[in-house]
Amino acid sequence: MAAATSTVSGLAGAALARRPAFSTSFTTGGRVSARNPLMTRNLERNGRITCMTFPRDWLRRDLNVIGFGLIGWLAPSSIPLINGNSLTGLFFSSIGEELAHFPSPPALQSQFWLWLVTWHLGLFIALTFGQIGFKGRTEDYFQK
Repeated sequence: MAAATSTVSGLAGAALARRPAFSTSFTTGGRVSARNPLMTRNLERNGRITCMTFPRDWLRRDLNVIGFGLIGWLAPSSIPLINGNSLTGLFFSSIGEELAHFPSPPALQSQFWLWLVTWHLGLFIALTFGQIGFKGRTEDYFQK
């Protein structure tokens, strides 16, 4: 019955609330308290850990780049070059064909996957070059 009468300290108990002190041979014999090196006072702001040297707006998002990049990809991908069809037309028609039997997913042999990957790869390349060109021009990167 001794085990039933003894008290158990929980997480808020006095034994766990104190920080443990460690002694090591690398110090001068003093006691060193354990601390989290990431939770220093100068890095913590509003309860979040931030880095003072990394720019907060590293992507430098601009809606002009997204709009012009989308138009810049839709225009050339809409030219009918593939047996009289455009890449955008083939991609959108394959979406319609796959939605016709909606609960089942597209087969691996379906042309949908080819058009999906090709169309989106072109879109992401156009957006990347648009970001480089637009931000390079606004920051005078291309000036001599």
